[in-house]
Amino acid sequence: METKKKILQKYLPEKSVTQVLQLLTDYPCHLKIVNKRSTKHGDVKRFADGKVQITINNDLNPYRFLLTLVHEFAHLLTFKEYKRVKPHGLEWKRNFKLLMLPFLHPGIFPDEILARLASYLINPKASSDADVSLSLAMRKYDINTNKTLIFELPVQSKFHYNNRTYIKGEKRRTRYECVEVQTHKKYIFHPNAEVDLIQ
Repeated sequence: METKKKILQKYLPEKSVTQVLQLLTDYPCHLKIVNKRSTKHGDVKRFADGKVQITINNDLNPYRFLLTLVHEFAHLLTFKEYKRVKPHGLEWKRNFKLLMLPFLHPGIFPDEILARLASYLINPKASSDADVSLSLAMRKYDINTNKTLIFELPVQSKFHYNNRTYIKGEKRRTRYECVEVQTHKKYIFHPNAEVDLIQ
């Protein structure tokens, strides 16, 4: 347990570690901290032998790490209770709120995140990045913030994303339509997608 505690202290807000250790006791699983994946912050896998593994990206700031970890524990709890239901349906939403409540504390989250987090948890989405104000509040604590967000770029700006070059287009409802330079195909980008601006 001491080894787990030391590892978790590197990634989590200090005052959340004891509660996270309790989650690991209540919902046994193998927690694996992995290199950054551009498509997700974390996931949960169930193996044929009944064992469960939660993976979390190692580049997340402590607040996003905690939120992602509890998100995945909510999946674990929901599967345990209901087996097959919608991944981010009502059952998961209820469990996510339930598991997050003990962490909604100013000793754990800064005030600017706490207020937005409380609002987000009224009806949590599949990804916390879908909540623009929460995502921006979280981003202030990122270690690597040399990326630019799509919504910050002027229309017609060129940018790199996943080794491809795009030109930013107009906003279509909630997302931006961008054109990949090489193929001229159109792609839709979330406003908070992190990209490298080409000067």
